[in-house]
Amino acid sequence: MALSVAVTGSTGLVGGALALALGSAGHRVVRVVRGATAPAGDSAVRWDPDFGTIEASRLDGVDAVVHLSGESIARGRWTEAKKQRIRSSRVRSTIFLADTLARLPRPPRALVAASATGYYGSRGDQLLREESVSGTGFLADVCREWEAATAPAAHRGVRVVHLRTGVVLTPAGGALRTLLWPFRLGLGGPVGPGTQWMSWISIDDLCGAILHALTTESLAGPVNAVAPAPVTNREFATTLGRVLGRPAFLRLPAFAVHLLLGEMADELLLASTRAVPARLEATGFAFGDPALEGALRRLLSR
Repeated sequence: MALSVAVTGSTGLVGGALALALGSAGHRVVRVVRGATAPAGDSAVRWDPDFGTIEASRLDGVDAVVHLSGESIARGRWTEAKKQRIRSSRVRSTIFLADTLARLPRPPRALVAASATGYYGSRGDQLLREESVSGTGFLADVCREWEAATAPAAHRGVRVVHLRTGVVLTPAGGALRTLLWPFRLGLGGPVGPGTQWMSWISIDDLCGAILHALTTESLAGPVNAVAPAPVTNREFATTLGRVLGRPAFLRLPAFAVHLLLGEMADELLLASTRAVPARLEATGFAFGDPALEGALRRLLSR
């Protein structure tokens, strides 16, 4: 059955890919965009969560909402001002959106809201499923508040899914695109000890997981949007080097990456998060890219 799906963050890396995937699957996409960037036509809803404005009536009756907007956590050093933007762009916008949906005469049946595996903090070798407790640190704090911000929609009876996403792999942007240049020059390698775990997912599987969450009525609450085979940082570097046909032995010491990036290095590059997609697998989701090497070869056409 074709759905009408409103998508925030539809101009971003994941949101843009999702809009295409939804359209290809026969669904109607309603882009929720900030004023000046809104395309013409009935498929756009203008909003500005910073000022509390939204064309709410145009969301009335949509089947589902996917909420992906938020300040990038990987661009720029984490100053106090940057951290405030990261938190505010997620928590405040989600509260505003959830409250808007709760007030609609015909609210959506489902809200799939972005979260992240940062919810778990750095947990060493511990295997992390959706029932695992939250960790400590800035990202864990943000993720807890981010997920709690959907409460108005849940109280209205909307089925809410918190999509705890790992590192999204796509050559179009994000971590993989950043790494391609040094690795192709033979300058790649592990970061820090290399033993820290990395939970990842290809962008195609992430879009598929979102569609699965939209159409699987039994899914609600946290869902780990990660591939079933997390890898260590060293394994990731070795595999990417092998796929590119380049050496990957140039280790970046932890003190150096911390000196360069500060707190962001500790929480993004040196943290160890070994999350698995227990609920996706339990509800029958089939991964197209279950293993890292195959995913990289497909994404990079190698």
